[in-house]
Amino acid sequence: MKRVFLFVLTNIAVLVLASIIAHLFGVDRYLTARGINPGGLLVFAAIFGFGGAFFSLAISKWSAKHLMGVRVIDQPSGPAQAWLLNTVRRHAEQLGIGMPEVGVFESPEMNAFATGARRDAALVAVSTGLLNGMSQSEADAVIGHEVSHVANGDMVTMTLLQGVLNTFVIFLSRVAGLVVDSMLRGQNQRGPGPAYLITTIVSQIAFGILASMIVMAFSRHREFRADAGGARLSGTSNMIGALERLRAAVQSRQPQGLPQQFKAFGISAGVPSGLQRLFMSHPPLEERIARLQAQATSG
Repeated sequence: MKRVFLFVLTNIAVLVLASIIAHLFGVDRYLTARGINPGGLLVFAAIFGFGGAFFSLAISKWSAKHLMGVRVIDQPSGPAQAWLLNTVRRHAEQLGIGMPEVGVFESPEMNAFATGARRDAALVAVSTGLLNGMSQSEADAVIGHEVSHVANGDMVTMTLLQGVLNTFVIFLSRVAGLVVDSMLRGQNQRGPGPAYLITTIVSQIAFGILASMIVMAFSRHREFRADAGGARLSGTSNMIGALERLRAAVQSRQPQGLPQQFKAFGISAGVPSGLQRLFMSHPPLEERIARLQAQATSG
């Protein structure tokens, strides 16, 4: 559950920080002095809600290179890196997108992820564990899965969804703060009182948790689509084989995983339990394998 709480707390912390900054700079006092101004409040919420989401997207490649230690391949240093570059290029051409940057990061876990603000300027990174632990046909399918994320525009779509949800979280939490504050403060008190800030932060945490559930539900849907894309590019049997290999690795040891900001765009995730399923960025590997097997049978 630690990873789940880290994901939820990261997004909520951004919103809470925005609330405190707005309070310190008097933005909330300006809005509440005029009563509940839905239009102005919605604009304020959208600026903060989308601003943070798009800032994270804009620096996603930079963050990947620095936080994950991704080494971008400019000139391949051996047959493995040459194969990796050629495979990404082949899949990108098949899907009609620009050639992504290709990188490798040190990790014993078999994993990969894609990120970037634009379809034609993305980054696809794979772990050394994946290159060493999978056959070329399996690794080919994983790369197809990641390039499919890029072609589907998943990074931008997830950012837009997060921005919309952040907007409503900020908006509704302030409405709740205004309502509670108006009930508790005296008739002669001007501007928001302490109850406003406390209620806003508490509401933001509660609404932020619900918003995270929605984002993760959409992320799980994206994974099924990317699996189907990997199967089309590399063959269904290869995609199933790659997922089987990941499942065996998960069962043999607890994976270290990716940092939270890249987990939604990785290839694998840990085993869910209880309420953790509501915050999963990926469906269970068993479900993904079963979905591909069913599609192969029906096709």
